[in-house]
Amino acid sequence: MFRSAYADVEPVELPIHDAVLGRAAEFGSTPALIDGTDGTTLTYEQVDRFHRRVAAALAEAGVRKGDVLALHSPNTIAFPTAFYAATRAGASVTTVHPLATAEEFGKQLKDSAARWIVTVSPLLETARRAAELAGGVEEIFVCDSAPGHRSLIDMLASTAPEPAVDIDPAEDVAALPYSSGTTGVPKGVMLTHRQIATNLAQLQPLITAGPGDRILAVLPFFHIYGLTALMNAPLRQGATVVVLPRFDLETFLAAIQNHRITGLYVAPPIVLALAKHPLVAQYDLSSLQHIISAAAPLDASLAAACSGRLGLPPVGQAYGMTELSPGTHVVPLDAMNDAPPGTVGKLIAGTEMRIVSLDDPGKDLGPGESGEILIRGPQVMKGYLGRPDATTAMIDEDGWLHTGDVGHVDDDGWLFVVDRVKELIKYKGFQVAPAELEALLLTHPGIADAAVIGVYNDDGNEVPHAYVVRQPSAPELTEGEIMMYVAEHVAPYKRVRHVTFIDGVPRAASGKILRRELRATHKEPS
Repeated sequence: MFRSAYADVEPVELPIHDAVLGRAAEFGSTPALIDGTDGTTLTYEQVDRFHRRVAAALAEAGVRKGDVLALHSPNTIAFPTAFYAATRAGASVTTVHPLATAEEFGKQLKDSAARWIVTVSPLLETARRAAELAGGVEEIFVCDSAPGHRSLIDMLASTAPEPAVDIDPAEDVAALPYSSGTTGVPKGVMLTHRQIATNLAQLQPLITAGPGDRILAVLPFFHIYGLTALMNAPLRQGATVVVLPRFDLETFLAAIQNHRITGLYVAPPIVLALAKHPLVAQYDLSSLQHIISAAAPLDASLAAACSGRLGLPPVGQAYGMTELSPGTHVVPLDAMNDAPPGTVGKLIAGTEMRIVSLDDPGKDLGPGESGEILIRGPQVMKGYLGRPDATTAMIDEDGWLHTGDVGHVDDDGWLFVVDRVKELIKYKGFQVAPAELEALLLTHPGIADAAVIGVYNDDGNEVPHAYVVRQPSAPELTEGEIMMYVAEHVAPYKRVRHVTFIDGVPRAASGKILRRELRATHKEPS
């Protein structure tokens, strides 16, 4: 068993809004959130006051402890206010991908039993359709303004009393992001107030920030990485978060230059752009002090090319997953020059790890030996919503969460993630469950059977590749038709990028798809 070398942290027994905004009065007029496109700024005093007023209005509208509120929005400076207002009113927040189709959103609403939606006017039609499909939604609010819908801006004028909700940080769910785990369809991950807040305390000594630091939030807040690294963590420490709604390279580079960004938390595709794109040379990025990459594996040579080009310490990495609130490993900011290339970091405070044999899961392995990574600590999720069997499959009776990732530790405690036993596809840090795409493909009348694996494209991104068995009645079915069919039903990041027609999908006697055989076939030279 491997244990963290850092001193344990006490569990944080606070609701997440108090754990993050507890020092808002101290930070006062310090800018908390800046819109990276138009410069609109909210101070800490305003974020604190605004979220309390919106919480009062939500409570007046009928939001109660135990309700689920779906937050369906790109990154905006209103997103944190909506999130903390909902938790202060006693709700759990299920975060929704802004590019989700109405079908996908509807499934999440139904599964989570969400009664309320907060969205933005450009996404309102999708939210309305999703609410119709799911049923049970009481009201749809908007962050900006839209006819017939109450706005968070109007709610700031509420004179209702601030809700005094009795929240149990250890038991009550603050966030309900959806994750595919190691396989299967997306499931609601129950993260309590204590789990998220304690994870922030575990990470804080290693990833320090404070007034004067400026963090660029381009990765989405709805994703647990963005929610933690770009929203909760910097706001807890008094840093300024510059918010961008989406990644556009020119806008991103201009924001770094114009807002004098000091820290970036990104995924590998952004590291690739910083390392190689000619546009980078046209901007002054000298304010940057560090870059951390997570959400997907980062090639060590790419990391070196990025830091070398920008004249920065080596790009650090971090490791975790939604089910871990999300962090377990990080390269500390003060150790970036000492960390070996390719490592995802060391165990954070209060966290334990085992590396177990893939052939004999009961056998623990030592330094230098690769096996499945198991994690135990205060940040391990409460479980999957309404899926006790899936929870039991993920977390064993001794509290060890089986990540499905394969890695090894060196003699100094640095972790290297080398592969995964899980079937999940990671496209630009977003999770794509093969089972979800396979189920969709099988609804096409011309498809008899299908399997999906992840393959790497020329840009180093893992993309869905479908292996399809045509129905005898559909011999003319084309790759383009299949890709279009999938694209009509899923968010853009889930789209099938390649199709190979085969005579039969390889399966085990149990019926389980043998994806490793497909991967081996794909890797054979043509």
